[in-house]
Amino acid sequence: MPWRKVSLVGVGLLGGSLGLALRRAGLAQEVVGYVRRQESVDECLQKGAVDSATVDAGDAVGGADLVVFCTPLAQMPELATKIAPLLEKNAIVTDVGSVKGVLVQEVEPIFRERGILFVGSHPMAGSEKMGVSAARADLFQDAACVVTPTSEVPENVIQKVEELWRSVGARVMRLSPELHDQLVSRSSHLPHVLAALLARYVLDPKYPAEQSRLCANGFRDSTRIAGSSPEMWRDVIMTNREEIVNALGDYVAEMKEFAAMMERNDPGEIEQFFRMAKMRRDGWAGQCSSSSFE
Repeated sequence: MPWRKVSLVGVGLLGGSLGLALRRAGLAQEVVGYVRRQESVDECLQKGAVDSATVDAGDAVGGADLVVFCTPLAQMPELATKIAPLLEKNAIVTDVGSVKGVLVQEVEPIFRERGILFVGSHPMAGSEKMGVSAARADLFQDAACVVTPTSEVPENVIQKVEELWRSVGARVMRLSPELHDQLVSRSSHLPHVLAALLARYVLDPKYPAEQSRLCANGFRDSTRIAGSSPEMWRDVIMTNREEIVNALGDYVAEMKEFAAMMERNDPGEIEQFFRMAKMRRDGWAGQCSSSSFE
């Protein structure tokens, strides 16, 4: 059994799913959840996401050899300051946040000065649903998970964090925090912004009532992630703002090029546009089903 005590700081969709996966596979002697409200204790226990849950930080993380931050990004630095003095030296801390650069800069020194090792993680898994009630043990199965260590972290510790995610079914890749933030600004953050824009635009009440009744599967699929947590995505956008602004600028340029294509009124050119998009998307989907990030 690799872990003695795993403490989940925040037990929502991701934290709850990790707890379920760890407990199902017998990967920890004890999984403890740290939550903000007493009502959440019962929810965690009813779901089976943890062995125990508490609103007391000391009880939650004391004696833990692994702590996983599963809260919104904006809460992590303050929680790190609160929890660091309560941890044993040589404890390992990781997280599930979708932005790494700023987080690592702020959080790693808090832990390092106490002899505690922090390694950033980002499992690329989730849902538009929120809370521990939506958690499921197979959430990380076949999902990409990026680990973003710095030069301050020993190789054996990085490997322990990577093995954590492999043990719950994820495909692990290692990137610098900065490269991670650049890449996910296009592949993850931009799609969420676009889904929200599309939902706001098409479902604006200024349009006739028939508009929403004509929204079918294509619209539902394209806007599904617009139902995600506004608090979480506020934090993501604000934390990775520069990279997302760059991605939006590139995307707007692509949209303008397509508009110019329509102005040229060339059916062959438009068909080639969709053909290229289909080829790239099909190629990506094929890689997802057959390749590994190892």
